[in-house]
Amino acid sequence: MQSNGFAPQRTHSRAKKIIFWGKIVVLALVISYVVLALRRQEHDLKAVWRYWQTAEWLSVPALLLFVLTPVNWLLEALKWQILVRRVESITLGQAVQGVLAGLSLGFALPGQLGDTAGRILSLRSDRRWQSIGASLVSGGMQFYVALLFGTLALALLPPHPAWETTYWIVLSLLALLIGLGLLLGWQRHRLAEIQWPWLKKFEPYWAVAAHYTTAELVKAGGAAALRHLTFSGQFALALHLFGVQLPVRETASGIGLVYLGKTLVPAFNLLSDLGVREAASLWVFSQWNVPAPQVLSATLTLWFVNILTPVLVGLLWVWKLNAGTTN
Repeated sequence: MQSNGFAPQRTHSRAKKIIFWGKIVVLALVISYVVLALRRQEHDLKAVWRYWQTAEWLSVPALLLFVLTPVNWLLEALKWQILVRRVESITLGQAVQGVLAGLSLGFALPGQLGDTAGRILSLRSDRRWQSIGASLVSGGMQFYVALLFGTLALALLPPHPAWETTYWIVLSLLALLIGLGLLLGWQRHRLAEIQWPWLKKFEPYWAVAAHYTTAELVKAGGAAALRHLTFSGQFALALHLFGVQLPVRETASGIGLVYLGKTLVPAFNLLSDLGVREAASLWVFSQWNVPAPQVLSATLTLWFVNILTPVLVGLLWVWKLNAGTTN
């Protein structure tokens, strides 16, 4: 009988095409929203460029914005160092290399695949593939922190009368997600008792997630929370740099909601979510009539400072990983 071994390949190829075009559609929608928001306010990208030209780049807010970038990624590296310790003990410097390599690979690969691959390949242990579980916990922890702060941000805002019912439904759903996250963390050890055959097959890759102590999770969670506060502070500094003056409550709520929206939107990782934060920011800050070019100037500055610059640095470690795998 003739083999039909090529059928799964065709199916896989079809799925890849669907994912690719899905990304293109999402990117097109995001860009369209940004362009329409600019047109509604009768501005264009030249206005963003003018804001960049007139910004006080030697002011205290600007300098703090740049200084907090290494702090942001050091905290991510610290979280990774804590979580991967059960597979391989690494220094903070090695953790930084792995995080930046993952960030660079994440520029090209979908979802958390690139981030996980970069971190795994930076390890030296024969057990490094077991660190997939550590990477999943790391990403899930940052998701959970953004969810928590975003829910608090939403709770700080009074509901609009026209959307009051929706407001309470969304707030309740977010609270439910937080509760489920706490329950999963509390019952994490039960993951090792799962007997589903299809899941047991991959147990060596994720089993580490079931064996973290409470102390390890608290330390890693603390690093995740501090990191969230760090890049939220950078967002506030960027808004201030481009002349956005809002009360502290509205600023904190707006930033929390932007990162909540960015977290809940599927991570298509086209240029590391370039456009998702911008669209979310335009939508959130429009309720306070903040001009679109000022919001875009702040968010694009964050992308250059917090994403693009570390990615370029991380490429050095990616090249080293490639060299290491070919020798």
